[in-house]
Amino acid sequence: CEHRLATGQFDLIVLDVMLPDGSGLDICRSLRDSKPHIPIILLTALKEDVDRIIGLELGADDYLGKPFNPRELTARIRAVLRRSAQEQAAPAMARIYRFAGYTMEPEIRRVANANGEAIELTGAEFDLLQVFVDRPGRVLSRDQLLDLTQGREREPLDRSVDVLMSRLRRKLGEDAAAPLFKTVRNGGYQLTVRVETVDASS
Repeated sequence: CEHRLATGQFDLIVLDVMLPDGSGLDICRSLRDSKPHIPIILLTALKEDVDRIIGLELGADDYLGKPFNPRELTARIRAVLRRSAQEQAAPAMARIYRFAGYTMEPEIRRVANANGEAIELTGAEFDLLQVFVDRPGRVLSRDQLLDLTQGREREPLDRSVDVLMSRLRRKLGEDAAAPLFKTVRNGGYQLTVRVETVDASS
């Protein structure tokens, strides 16, 4: 299994946490090191919130609790593949976003710091950041963020957005004294810094 994952080419991976010969969480961690841009949907036991949170922290893009309706899994797979196809399609006008010393290039899905060093983001992290830079200053609820990034409704006690926000803040090296994002009580999250949009050809 691990050899095939390491050598094969995949558009998306559906990974069960409980495997007969190991932990799906360990494989998720390894995949994020070797194939950071391949979406991962994690299958977990319905009540195992700890596994879900750990999986998201390790880089899974989404999760689905067992037992589940196969149609829901199919719908989530289609949504992820649809987003992937849209990302690969060349935009009519490529744009670059600049904010707080960072540069974001959606066309090649790259984020760099002020020194030009690339910041490795998973697909879900990049999509989340894209939503914010497209809507600077706007308070976005967790329901809105899930709908805009994953095309699904939030389940009760769903913490996936919070975990993704934590990962995004950590990777961007957010300064607590001057945060990029504001957590709005009973509201959601807000990108608080100014965003400049420029034509990539300029």
